[in-house]
Amino acid sequence: MLNGIFQPGLVLTGNVTVAVILLVAAFRVLEGGLAVGVLLAVVLSTKRFFSPLETIAMFYNSFQSAQAALEKVSGLLEEVPRVQPPRDPIALPAARGDIAFESVAFSYGSGPEVLPEFTLRIPAGQTVALVGATGAGKSTIAKLLARFYDPSSGAVTLDGVDLRRLSTRDLRRAVVMVTQEAFLFSGSVADNIAIGRPGASRAEIEAAARAVGAHGFISDLPEGYDTDVTKRGGRVSAGQRQLISFARAVLASPAVLILDEATSSLDIPSERLVQAGLAKLLGGGDAPAVRAASAHDGEGSPTAADSPDGARTAVIIAHRLSTVEIADRVLVVDGGRIVEDGTPAELLAEGGRFAALHGAWRDSLK
Repeated sequence: MLNGIFQPGLVLTGNVTVAVILLVAAFRVLEGGLAVGVLLAVVLSTKRFFSPLETIAMFYNSFQSAQAALEKVSGLLEEVPRVQPPRDPIALPAARGDIAFESVAFSYGSGPEVLPEFTLRIPAGQTVALVGATGAGKSTIAKLLARFYDPSSGAVTLDGVDLRRLSTRDLRRAVVMVTQEAFLFSGSVADNIAIGRPGASRAEIEAAARAVGAHGFISDLPEGYDTDVTKRGGRVSAGQRQLISFARAVLASPAVLILDEATSSLDIPSERLVQAGLAKLLGGGDAPAVRAASAHDGEGSPTAADSPDGARTAVIIAHRLSTVEIADRVLVVDGGRIVEDGTPAELLAEGGRFAALHGAWRDSLK
């Protein structure tokens, strides 16, 4: 506000001053008391006097912007992470994907409990869908599993090991989360997919893209996989960004894959392509190049592809219940508690909350 008043006011003052001097001096020139050259010198001197003041005003605006940015950066650097790495981490180089929530309670800050005494076991290789109304606690479960937060009490375990005891490296290699806000960095499509596993070959990157149905539109881009997506992926659509993020997750080959409304930006044909790719991925049926490459990460550590059945554990959160069709098990969450548990067919036959949600979703498509 100060800059908005000060800088235009300074320009106005300078112009009015020049006009007054020009007017007064012009009368003196007409009277013969002042030479024209002197008039010109006075006017130019006046303009040169106000020019540095205008520069100072512009500098003040830049200084204020820099000061505001510095406050934000300083505030970020002063933040103390709530999720701390363990002092003596337990190594888990080859996670199978067995998940357990053991009497977990959680609340955001000093707010009410979102999960009161939540208990759940997901065997390795099982695909579980979490459904329920907005605010039921589905995304909170996913964030605790990815260890974006730590529970207030209880424990979340992977293969019997508390996530708080796992090193960040092993945890991020074993658990991958795909959200609806697919973020792409400036760089090529291939580079953005390879974030899932740095050092992957071009053949492995393309195999991952084929697995989720992204190869077609990537090939149609001006430079194919070498096309620069620009800042935040502005060169591709929201659905295409989502497919690239899926390919990134496929290339990472995690033991546990979390999908939090990850197909919300896709149209129906693209969603069907992703579902087919996920069915192969979660069932261990990756494209050969991906499966061969995913058996070990960049430094020789085995991953989920080394599990006996090749299947991966998946937790799917979706409001579009078409995504739930690939799930082995559906959990209906309400108020941070599981109120229904079973296969999609079983819960539809029971006519409970899942059947009501499914019916409402079907009606919305008409």
